[in-house]
Formats: sequence, C-alpha cells, structure tokens
Amino acid sequence: MRFRHSDAVRSGYPRLSAGALSASGVDADADTGGLVRAHTARAVARLAGTTESEFPEVLAWRRTFAAMGLRPTQYRCASESLLRRLRRSGDLPRIHPVVDLCNAVSAAYAVPVAVLDADRIAGPLLEVRHATGEEHYEDFGGAVDRPAAGEVTFADSAGRAHARRWTHRQSGHSAVGGHTRRILVVTEAMHDGGAETVPLVLDAIAAGLRAHWPASAPATALLTPSAPEFDFGG
Repeated sequence: MRFRHSDAVRSGYPRLSAGALSASGVDADADTGGLVRAHTARAVARLAGTTESEFPEVLAWRRTFAAMGLRPTQYRCASESLLRRLRRSGDLPRIHPVVDLCNAVSAAYAVPVAVLDADRIAGPLLEVRHATGEEHYEDFGGAVDRPAAGEVTFADSAGRAHARRWTHRQSGHSAVGGHTRRILVVTEAMHDGGAETVPLVLDAIAAGLRAHWPASAPATALLTPSAPEFDFGG
C-alpha cells in the first residue's frame, strides 16, 4: 500500500512539505492524556496575546485555500480549526487516544495532521490528487457525496475520497475508532520553514506511539519530489 501526492499537486503547490507515518498494534485503551496536555500547553502558550489567524503556518494554508478558489474563513485547514476551538473553549476534543495525540501535536505545531485507519483504505494507492468528480466521500454522519472535479482530496484505488478540500475535513469511513489497529498519519505544511516543522511533528507522534503502544513500531518518511512515495504496508 502506497501513499503519495500527485505530480499535479506537487507542481501546483511547490511550497508543500509533507511527511507520513505508519504504525500497527494501536488500540483505544492507552491513556495519552499526559502527552496531550503537554502538547496542548505549547499551543496555548502560542495563542497567548494573539490568534491562530496570525500564525505563519495558518496564513500559508489560508493562501493555499484561496488559491484553490475557497474562502479561507469558510473552509479552514484542520489545524486552524483545532486552534480556534482551543482558543475559544480552552481544550481540544477527546475522541480516541491516537487521534487525541495527533490533534494535540497538530495544535502545538499549527500544521494539519491527518490520521486514518489504514485498513479502511483500498490499495494499492492512496494519493492526494485533484478529484475527477466520480469519487465518493462519506462524512461522519454516514452521508455520502462527491467532491467536485478539481477539488484536492485523498483518493484511494476504489475511488473513495478520504478528505474534503485537502486538509479541511477527513472522512468518517477511515476515521480511527475502537476497531482500529493500523494507522496512516500524514502531516503537510505550506509555510516557510515547513521542511523543518514536518520532521518535528513526525518525531513527536512517533515518540507518543512508542510510549503508549510499545509494539507499534512507527515508521516515518519525509515526502519530497525526489522521494514522493511512502509504503505503509497492507
């Protein structure tokens, strides 16, 4: 099973820095609360006296969304949405220990982090690419629709879209839950310095996985134009 960004996405968004991680043997029993609190505290400290809309990481994704023809204040990247919630409510949602860890790291570094149930992806390829208009997407309520042709999405080999509007929203179909044992994590940055941020995000998530799921054996890779693919098994 392979993950990659299409050549068209790479050429259309040359500022993209990306990385991926895979791990197995995870479950919903671990308590990641300590790490979640530590990463969340870093995000809270950054928000003191400012808002997420001033972060260079968020501004870069807002420019990317505008370039895709989207209103950045209507469709926000996932990390901006998490930071906005954190600033307003003082906490992040608690969903699943793996998701909670990834969300806290995403907020701490202000870049989107997608975590997917790897066994819910149809291989051999999951690709970030422009939709053809034939893909099908299932939201968290079970409703199904189709991304418009040209929309950037995560599409697998069965034509299932695992995201809407790139980093705006993931799919309910591949959401991590009590059944999940294998995960694929993807982080993407568009700001200056993204190439330095992405490995820090991967390292933080990998460390959390090793601490709470010792047998998970996380594997990571930086994705570049010269090394664009990541093999996440399956």
